[in-house]
Amino acid sequence: MFTRKSFSKLYEGVMEPFKIIGNVYFVGTFPASSHLIDTGEGLILIDTGYSDTLFLLINSIYKLGFSPYDVKYIIHTHWHGDHTEATAAFCHLTGAKTYIGKKDAEKVKQHFIPDYLLEEGDVVSLGNTQIEVMETPGHTEGTISLFFKTTENGKTYNVGTFGGAGANTLVPERYDFEGCREAYIDSLNKLRTRKVDVFIGNHVWNNDTEVKSEILRTTGENKFIDSNLWGEFLDFCENRLKEILERENKQ
Repeated sequence: MFTRKSFSKLYEGVMEPFKIIGNVYFVGTFPASSHLIDTGEGLILIDTGYSDTLFLLINSIYKLGFSPYDVKYIIHTHWHGDHTEATAAFCHLTGAKTYIGKKDAEKVKQHFIPDYLLEEGDVVSLGNTQIEVMETPGHTEGTISLFFKTTENGKTYNVGTFGGAGANTLVPERYDFEGCREAYIDSLNKLRTRKVDVFIGNHVWNNDTEVKSEILRTTGENKFIDSNLWGEFLDFCENRLKEILERENKQ
């Protein structure tokens, strides 16, 4: 679990798009995840990824039978380029409106100008979907995590994503803001209060998207449905920060 791999060129990280559950779809890519939600009254996209992989994102949306022109809203988990670089071009093409956490508003302007800013407790609503926003700073100051419900075969599931799990900004030379480590721990504690049946990651290594998608494709077994994965991943994130601190103490 929680493995990574790198590519000499970002587009080599192409992955087949697929339905995760209910109205929730994975639309790529391996370097940085994007998810599509079909609300019945338009599409919501979570993160757009790198500019170099925009064509893969658009192709994945079409492959699933949707149109990028039906994307009404794009919600960004944080300002980093691997989640936002493709947004300006995507919006120029489609006219989609953009959201990001309020405290990331200035830094994201190097990639695009947001239409709407989100804070704790805000809800983004479209069609049959209401996405609740939780502020979870640490990776960046304005990182947000998202929670919503989806239904499949008459059963309703709680879907959640941790918007900034990366530890690369938790080392002193790469701090996004002062106090980021303390904020990260506080965010993990907040996230633990949520019940999540289906955990979607903003990178495939968060929840082994590649492995689980292959199992789903070949056997029909949906390993994305697992209420234990959320807590296990939050434990992983906390332990990784502890390892950073231990290494520093030994120096």
